Amino acid sequence: MTVQLTTKERMLLQDQKSQEELCVKKYSSYSGLAQDPQLKQLFSTLSQKEQEHLNSINQIMAGQIPSIGAQSGGQSMQKAMQPGMQSQAQSGMSGSASQAFSGSSGQSGPGSGWTQSGQGGMFNDKNLCSDMLATEKYVSSAYDTAIFECTDTGIRQVLNHIQKEEQEHGEQIFNYMQSHGMYSVQ
Repeated sequence: MTVQLTTKERMLLQDQKSQEELCVKKYSSYSGLAQDPQLKQLFSTLSQKEQEHLNSINQIMAGQIPSIGAQSGGQSMQKAMQPGMQSQAQSGMSGSASQAFSGSSGQSGPGSGWTQSGQGGMFNDKNLCSDMLATEKYVSSAYDTAIFECTDTGIRQVLNHIQKEEQEHGEQIFNYMQSHGMYSVQ
């Protein structure tokens, strides 16, 4: 069965598609920039989950309702958070990665406002986590709007499932940060 999307649904889904594409790129890139092997693995795992979300959005935009059955990511995300786990898939960026994020002038270092990927610089693990936590908060809230605007119950269920996983991603990042002294809840 093919689903006909309203103009508003298509517009909201296009926004979600853009956000999912950005999440895939950021998690993949940040996996290469992170210093802690556990964080590298977490970012790599979340990049794969975001790719699944992107695939689902693309299916919906093509008029199909994807299955949300057994693809729940809770177990795989828990594995990513196990202490001491080494990164198995270090996809991401090499030395040119930090240059890609070094600002519009392509310069980095003192005076540019951006630094290379050292732990004291812009791309330290805490900053990477903070950026992704903020991104997950935004993406989750954008799904909330899209869910309420959907006319098809099946699409609502898929988007609700994705939003729940986005919230789980945020929780995983929060837990990592809190366990590593990067986030205080006082």
